[in-house]
Amino acid sequence: MTKVVVDDKFWELFPEAQISTLTIHGIDNHVDEKDDPYFAKLLDDATKESEKFLTNETFRENEVIDQWRQAFREFKTKKGARCSIEALLKRANQGHKFSPIIPLVDIYNSISLKYGVPCGGENMNAFDGDMHLGEAKGGEGFKPLGATEDSPALPGEIIYYDNSGAICRCLNWREAQRTMLTEDTTDSVLVIEAINAEQAKRATEAIEELKTLTEDYFKVTGKIEHLTSDHRETAEL
Repeated sequence: MTKVVVDDKFWELFPEAQISTLTIHGIDNHVDEKDDPYFAKLLDDATKESEKFLTNETFRENEVIDQWRQAFREFKTKKGARCSIEALLKRANQGHKFSPIIPLVDIYNSISLKYGVPCGGENMNAFDGDMHLGEAKGGEGFKPLGATEDSPALPGEIIYYDNSGAICRCLNWREAQRTMLTEDTTDSVLVIEAINAEQAKRATEAIEELKTLTEDYFKVTGKIEHLTSDHRETAEL
């Protein structure tokens, strides 16, 4: 039995937060080049939609960016760590195009851009026990994509973790090789983060569209749950 559990410390820092999850099983996440035009258009359209979050010429003063930078000041972070939506919006702001990677990543990146929300996904078959979101004790093992050496979590950092170590560091800033989505992923939990009521409204809309897109493309049925301070863990994934 595997669940997503949001620990008490997270709610102490972010009492108005909402962590939305989408669980999908039995997908074929392999790249099919004939679908590249579909994903390229999905990403292009989402990039255009993201312009509504970039109305201030000074990038850091745009509301979405400022809110998440303030949130990251509430806990210990690795130097230079930024919210995942900031990284996407920065690329969009600089005029970069997003190229297809693998289907599930393309879908959640498009949703992240369109709704201005941090979104990520993990291979749940690689979990060791439940996936928690909470405060690191420090030293939780972590190897990001491309790394050969361990880059453990810092004491007081807010991370996703399981019994074997960190899954994502600094909320959804960077994920571990161990649980990252690949073409061989068949079962996944996708997460959208919000830390206030306005973000939660967008996150709720975003997870519903994420569910629709994944169900339509992969021909599966997804399950959504919203975690709040009153509902702190999912049912079995």
